[in-house]
Amino acid sequence: MSALAQTAETKIGLFESHGDVGMVLHEGSAKHDASKETYTLTGSGENIWSAADAFQFVWKKVSGDVALAADISFPESGGDPHKKAVLMIRQSLSADSAYADVVLHGNGLTSLQARDENGAATHEIQSNVTGPKRVRIQKIGPYFYMYVGGSGDALRFAGGSMRVKLEEPFYVGLGVCAHDKDASETAVFSKVDLVTGTQGPVRQPSLSSTLETITVSSTDRRVVRVFPGRVEAPNWTPDGTWLLFNGNGRLQKIAVDGGDVQLIDTDFANRINNDHGISPDGTVLAISDQSQAERRSIIYTLPMEGGTPTRLTQRSPSYGHGWSPDGKTLVFAGERDGNLDIYTIPVEGGEEMRLTTAPGLDDGPEYSPDGKYIYFNSQRSGTVQVWRMRPDGSGQEQVTSDEYNNWFPHISPDGQRMVFLTYDKDVSGHPENKDVMLRVMNVENKDVSVLTKLFGGQGTINVPSWSPDSQRLAFVSYQLIP
Repeated sequence: MSALAQTAETKIGLFESHGDVGMVLHEGSAKHDASKETYTLTGSGENIWSAADAFQFVWKKVSGDVALAADISFPESGGDPHKKAVLMIRQSLSADSAYADVVLHGNGLTSLQARDENGAATHEIQSNVTGPKRVRIQKIGPYFYMYVGGSGDALRFAGGSMRVKLEEPFYVGLGVCAHDKDASETAVFSKVDLVTGTQGPVRQPSLSSTLETITVSSTDRRVVRVFPGRVEAPNWTPDGTWLLFNGNGRLQKIAVDGGDVQLIDTDFANRINNDHGISPDGTVLAISDQSQAERRSIIYTLPMEGGTPTRLTQRSPSYGHGWSPDGKTLVFAGERDGNLDIYTIPVEGGEEMRLTTAPGLDDGPEYSPDGKYIYFNSQRSGTVQVWRMRPDGSGQEQVTSDEYNNWFPHISPDGQRMVFLTYDKDVSGHPENKDVMLRVMNVENKDVSVLTKLFGGQGTINVPSWSPDSQRLAFVSYQLIP
């Protein structure tokens, strides 16, 4: 049966109608029980994913901001573990429509999914909560957010956001997909709450930070933890177990899979910024702190387990970015006489050596894993682009050349890929709270692809954050939610 096979029923509880979206072999159904306050949907379909969908959808046309919440359950425990029950906001009823949804899988995996334009690929942010009883999708302007909770519990923000521009009116509703074209599956939605428009007085947005990881091959994002306020710049430890980040002026760490946050003792250094790093052998930290009298960033080293920092750079401001592969040298950005340039300095102490002299900004330096190059970003060509040079400053050459502003290059430990932060061409500097992209380049052939789009910027990926196996990255996205 092809899209859209719609039933004759014109109203189902809060919704206007229902039908099968996309190509399904078995006609779906939707029933509303007013006495039990439930919607029971049965649907076939191969998937809600990739560039086209196939599922049963009960819907209503709306405009503006909207929030949809429900308790969700699967009456039958069998079927494909990836069968899906969704709360969806969708541009149209075509199979390849732009959309965002919160999806509960049969195995409990809960994600925010989105296709940001018709026919594009679907991407997702996986919650760190498995099998919540209640979920909510919320649209505020072009941004979509996911909330999770227990039955009867207050819903909490689950982290991350997706940006999808929808023309008004659009569709909001409930859906189910068997994840098996030859089967049909049933989901029950209860205590359904649909709210459109702004409710009550508008409050100032509050900032949340979501520490995430992303698998490069699949582009699947996974929430590690959500923080109120701002945290920044995750480093991945060489043993693969921890993520380090800064927040409220202190250095903190959390297990890669989430859990409790631990504070790293940095003694007097309580104004640590987002320029920090871990030695290749995992025993020493380099931090950039501005707590001392001059209140300008100074680079220090200290043991990985914490302790009293030892001052490394005598001049300031200095912003530490990368260790040489042998652990003997730090490369950093230093502002001297009003000009930001790239410098190196021996870890055991000594004189700094200036590597760049071009007018304007040079920033974000980092060694390649083989030690042959230092990658950095520079404004010398007009826009901010990625450059590289030999460790002595010779052979400076441009690596990226496009219409964007590209910041903070990080080379994967296997040396095969480079990730960097991309701003639109009209954005000056590297500000916070912007629509940005993480893009990845094949180092050998220089092919560039979009890894993910997010709301971020300053603090997202300032420091090296590849996993040791070169398969994943850690980063921070930000959310402003009223």
